[in-house]
Amino acid sequence: MSGPSPSSTPSDFDQFYTVTAKRLVAAVYAATGDLAEAEDAVQEAYARAWQRWDRLTAEGDPTPWVRTVALRLAVSSWRRARNRMRAHFRHGPPPDLPDLAPDRVALLHALRGLKPEQRTAVVLHHLLDLPIEQVARETGVSPGAVRTRLSRARKALGSHLADPEADADTEAPKPTPAPAPHPPVCHPKEVPSHG
Repeated sequence: MSGPSPSSTPSDFDQFYTVTAKRLVAAVYAATGDLAEAEDAVQEAYARAWQRWDRLTAEGDPTPWVRTVALRLAVSSWRRARNRMRAHFRHGPPPDLPDLAPDRVALLHALRGLKPEQRTAVVLHHLLDLPIEQVARETGVSPGAVRTRLSRARKALGSHLADPEADADTEAPKPTPAPAPHPPVCHPKEVPSHG
């Protein structure tokens, strides 16, 4: 594997990796639902970026290129391993997930239920805060298609992530139990007063 030319320094790439890698792994993980797959795809994307480092930095910010490559690698790997992923979905996530908060687990579960193109749009726009135009460029579709995907994904996520307590408020009212019978009224005997 060839590295950058002498005009680039390894520290430039190292700094870029340090600043961007964690967030990119999180984004690809959210898009795929598989942490190991996300880490592998991101690792490969950075290896490819290292080979083209001079050209990528000459063109400007290399982040969109690395992100696009990582997401494409993850999606194509997912397609090759479709049967394995179906088994994963059937049996649930592996028990050794790092201590994730319940709301994050619910979000990842909900994201898995989206179509891959909707999931990618949600991750890029809502989790990475990219503008719709940039999401369109990185995914190769029109801004209108991105808006449609986001709208459909938000609708699906909204129904999946509905607050269970809010659902309880909309349930039919539960019958109230019949009041308990009143105890018999006892009248105390009148006691004559002395004095």
